[in-house]
Amino acid sequence: MRIGLIGTGRIGTFHATALSRHREVGGSLIVTDADTARARRLADRLGATAAPGVDEIFTWGVDAVVITAATSAHGELIGRAARAGLPVFCEKPIALDLRDTLTAIAEVETAGTILQMGFQRRFDAGYTAAREAVRSGSLGRLHTVRAMTSDQSPPPVAYLPLSGGLYRDTLVHDFDMLRWVTGREVTEVCAMGSDAGPSMFRDAGDIDTAAAVLTLDDGTLASATATRLNGAGYDVRMELAGELDQIGVGLDDRTPIASTEPAGPPAATKPWTGFLERFGPAYEAELHAFVEVVRGERANPCDGREALQALRIAEACELSRRERRVVRLGEIAGCVTEGFRPRRPYPIPSLTQGLRPRTPAKRLRSSPHP
Repeated sequence: MRIGLIGTGRIGTFHATALSRHREVGGSLIVTDADTARARRLADRLGATAAPGVDEIFTWGVDAVVITAATSAHGELIGRAARAGLPVFCEKPIALDLRDTLTAIAEVETAGTILQMGFQRRFDAGYTAAREAVRSGSLGRLHTVRAMTSDQSPPPVAYLPLSGGLYRDTLVHDFDMLRWVTGREVTEVCAMGSDAGPSMFRDAGDIDTAAAVLTLDDGTLASATATRLNGAGYDVRMELAGELDQIGVGLDDRTPIASTEPAGPPAATKPWTGFLERFGPAYEAELHAFVEVVRGERANPCDGREALQALRIAEACELSRRERRVVRLGEIAGCVTEGFRPRRPYPIPSLTQGLRPRTPAKRLRSSPHP
């Protein structure tokens, strides 16, 4: 299978490395980047091919496209791949606003192609076990869910104005997990944020720490917190408390937290430092799933509409923080009614006209590129 990867930064390099080891891809990987020298160095290291630009990805005849370019380019590249009839894997987000997100989804659905979004926590062993526990009923009725993402150190200053903000860039993963693990929808949010840390966040119009209380459609209460300044280490957890039992995701000997109890567990000797280290196996698993999707061997595990729902929650939180009030999800564009079940088809305004049924994945190319 010949895959074209666009964007060879940190996450692009990680994905390209994983794809180069995949038995179905191997030496058929083509990479490109705005920094052509960086793409060429990566290709030489992996035994891949470096393309001089994005145009060649679409003219050299690939079977699928992986988008790990700058966020501002995601929507345009998704649309271009859709018009070319190519399946796409795209790192989150589709776009930084709802309008461009809806436009990209419309292009994919009109073309009848595939868009798999990169929410890697859906492939993490801990989150998967939590989802199974909820669905088995072993926890009883859920009453409380607590989610958190804490970065050990902030991103580069230049990244902050392009990130979309803490809710859209970081907590969007927790919002996706709230839906995926519980099988419920968020109906309303109340969110707060703080920019009391370094001035780089205020200068970017962003916050360094955030907290939100979310109500699910069955009455379950959830909280989600995030910070860019957790010096102890990279900390991603979820706790689910039910009437019968309580479980936690992300609790192991590398969790960067120390107990003050005399008999409590010791502090981690090697705490997690970042998302690539913590979720490395999950990132590889989601790309393996994408190859299977392209080959027609499994259903899409995370399409554009799933990403849209996580973004809508992030938008609601941003609005709540800005206006200091409770925001109902029905106020946010992209959904006709509240309270729908997550795995049923549901309409998006302006996207339901002229849609064609999805077509089977086309036969994979085997001829060499120019």
